[in-house]
Amino acid sequence: QVQLVESGGGLVQPGGSLRLSCAASGSIFSITAMGWYRQAPGKERELVAAITSGGSTDYADSVKGRFTISTDNAKNTVYLQMNSLKTDDTTVYYCNADLKLWDGLKTTGITGYWGKGTQVTVSS
Repeated sequence: QVQLVESGGGLVQPGGSLRLSCAASGSIFSITAMGWYRQAPGKERELVAAITSGGSTDYADSVKGRFTISTDNAKNTVYLQMNSLKTDDTTVYYCNADLKLWDGLKTTGITGYWGKGTQVTVSS
């Protein structure tokens, strides 16, 4: 079984910072990409930032220059450093990972997995 466990959400004032973490565990053979998404009530889930195993990154226009995604490959962990937070950033943030698993005999195909989400609230 694969688990993605997020942490680091909370309440922060506008202009403040938070750092989200997401650790992947299980029978992981390799990680193709990891990312952060967010979903406000009544809206579709949207990409915030993503990073590939090769280090390429992609950001939503709304967070460029404020958020930074990074990984610790030894720990199968992805981070999202969020600076200059705005009230519009308030919502639930979800971790995503595209993984190949090891079933004991062979690797599986690439499958996407989701964390349960962590709430980020930006308010004065």
